[in-house]
Amino acid sequence: MRAKEFDRWAKIRQQGMWRFVLRSGLLFYGVPMFLIMTFLIPHPRLSHAQSAALWLLAGLGYGMAMWVVQERRFRKVKAPVH
Repeated sequence: MRAKEFDRWAKIRQQGMWRFVLRSGLLFYGVPMFLIMTFLIPHPRLSHAQSAALWLLAGLGYGMAMWVVQERRFRKVKAPVH
């Protein structure tokens, strides 16, 4: 993690995990995927409600996974070297 990334993540993590998960996961991943996979590439067996539930849950999962990955990278850099 570079210094610029470190500083950016330090600011993001101060705002809290749920804000990050909802913004990055739900808003920037789940909603666009729902729109694409429902209206541009529709699945023949999924209703709009099922597709919404699927992609919004996927967005939450994605956001949480990205939080964990970034936290590990942040803590690795922040940890003192022995």
